[in-house]
Amino acid sequence: MKTYSLEEMKDKHIGKQGTPKREAYENELRLEILGQTIKEIRQERNLTQEQLGALVGVKKAQISKIENSFTDARFDTILKVFKALNAKINFNIELLNQKMAID
Repeated sequence: MKTYSLEEMKDKHIGKQGTPKREAYENELRLEILGQTIKEIRQERNLTQEQLGALVGVKKAQISKIENSFTDARFDTILKVFKALNAKINFNIELLNQKMAID
């Protein structure tokens, strides 16, 4: 019986790195991790979704959607959530070797 790495399985069933299907999968996974992180921090801070929403200026339903990755929340909303949670966040930006035309 042959064993396969996780990367090989993703390549086979989702698509190779760089393909649209694989990129969509990777982005969805990142959003899910972000939502789960927000939920864990909120619970550590003993805040309800309603309380966090009040701190951020959104309704409880919006916090729920963010935590459960049901929405593509605006970037500034995510920043406000982390600020309200008193959590420091870091973003890594990787520039790919792409040509850009400016008209």
